[in-house]
Amino acid sequence: MTPAAQAALGQAQTVLGYRLYLEQAAPFVGPQAELRPSGMTAETRRAEEALELAMAGRRAALVSGGDPGVYAMAGAVFETAAARGLALGNGPGQLEVRIVTGTPALTAGAALLGAPLTHDFCAVSLSDRLTDWELIRRRLDLAAQAGFVIVVHNPKSRGRDWQLAEAADILLRHLPPQTPVGLAKRCGRSGESAEIIELKDLAQADVDMQTTIFVGNSTTFVYGGRLITPRGYAAKYGPDGRGAKKG
Repeated sequence: MTPAAQAALGQAQTVLGYRLYLEQAAPFVGPQAELRPSGMTAETRRAEEALELAMAGRRAALVSGGDPGVYAMAGAVFETAAARGLALGNGPGQLEVRIVTGTPALTAGAALLGAPLTHDFCAVSLSDRLTDWELIRRRLDLAAQAGFVIVVHNPKSRGRDWQLAEAADILLRHLPPQTPVGLAKRCGRSGESAEIIELKDLAQADVDMQTTIFVGNSTTFVYGGRLITPRGYAAKYGPDGRGAKKG
């Protein structure tokens, strides 16, 4: 959690969020603040409630996991405000909405694994709760063809246990079976772990909703137990930084 997020929680009068995230944020909430936990699929209701509280003059904090702008609640707040035609800003009669940056799983997980994201990458969520599965399949297929390192979010849950195997099949059409894949679990939390496997083993990997998957590209390699995607500095400038020689 960033210091800015800790400060925002400490200043909030009401804090709303998914129950698990609210439990994790609770130590940073002020003693007089009201906590309003809710379950999954209540994102729109949480956003609506936070906006209502703010319009009533309360300082409301809406908690997300990771960063609120990465697969999280910032979009829901703005979508709800736009649907209601609310005036956003800092002036009279306007509602102030501030997005406080956090640490998303893709950067926290990358740090655990080594340096898998030092060249072009993309992120795809396997959750088809809000996105059609055919669109997810197409994005995976094109990303693998384009040579991106692919960060996979929401790989498996108790109610979605088949998508990961199909995603692995799609990736194997374009990538070698030995392509290194990093699994980062519970980044920044109790039980944090990192593991490197091969793409051929991804379908059977032990993953859950708190796992972020990093699928390497054709240049990604493993060194010292770390997953590394080179940016190309050594190829261009030489290992000593003085410039690579032709031939």
